Amino acid sequence: MQPRAGRDAIEGLAEDAAGETWLKIRVLAVPDNGAANAAIAALLSRALGVPKSAVSVTAGHTARTKTLAVTGDAAALKAALAGLCGGAQD
Repeated sequence: MQPRAGRDAIEGLAEDAAGETWLKIRVLAVPDNGAANAAIAALLSRALGVPKSAVSVTAGHTARTKTLAVTGDAAALKAALAGLCGGAQD
């Protein structure tokens, strides 16, 4: 996650130095009082077609690397996520 970016965007998959694969997200919001976390949840909820309340940060509240939980229809979420990741479904 990159706060204070030039735009809100989901940029697809990225790999870190340890070889872990992540969904790269940029948001305009600053990381102050949870604003960037809320912006991530809103952006991802729109992209996945779920309500904002269905997306929550479960770990990494103050870190750039976050773990998110998304509730909803598993098959629909898997398909939407695959579209965001360029077709990868793992």
